[in-house]
Amino acid sequence: MSIEVRALAESDIPVVVEFSLRAWTPVFASFDEVLGRRIFERVYPDWQKIQAEAVADTCRELTATTWVAVENGQPLGFVAVAHHRDGASEPNTAEIEMIAVDPSAQRRGIAKTLIEFALEHMRAEGFALAAVSTGGDPGHGPARAAYEQAGFTAFPLVRYYRAL
Repeated sequence: MSIEVRALAESDIPVVVEFSLRAWTPVFASFDEVLGRRIFERVYPDWQKIQAEAVADTCRELTATTWVAVENGQPLGFVAVAHHRDGASEPNTAEIEMIAVDPSAQRRGIAKTLIEFALEHMRAEGFALAAVSTGGDPGHGPARAAYEQAGFTAFPLVRYYRAL
C-alpha cells in the first residue's frame, strides 16, 4: 500500500462527499433499523442530502486541518480535525470531527493511517487531549473498533428519541 496523506484541496471535496456517502450508507441503514422508520424519517428526512452538506461544510470550515489519504492521485479517505482551545467545554482538546474511507478501499489500514496522522497533528499543536465521537449502533461497530485500536477510551452516552 502506498498511501500518501496530504492537505485537502477544494477539488477533492466532491470526491470526498461521494465516497463518504457510500461509506456511511450502512451507518444510516443501522440508524433506520435501530430508531425505526417513523423516528428515522424525522431525524434524517433526506440523510444523503443532509450528510453531503455536512461533509462539504466541514471540509470548507476546517480546510486547514483536513487531510486526504491518496493512492495514485485518487482520494480514498479523509479526516477533519477541530481545535478546541480555552473557551471550549473540553479545553485544550482537538477532535476528529469527521473521518471516512471509500468502501472500495476499506480494511487496508487507511483509517488507521488517517487517525495516526490526526493524532500526530494534535500532538504537534500542543493539545493535551484527543477526542472523537461515534454511534453505539451496529453500523458504527467498525469505527468504534478503529478508535479503540488507536487507544481512545469510550465514554458511554445515550441519546433518546420519541416520535410525537
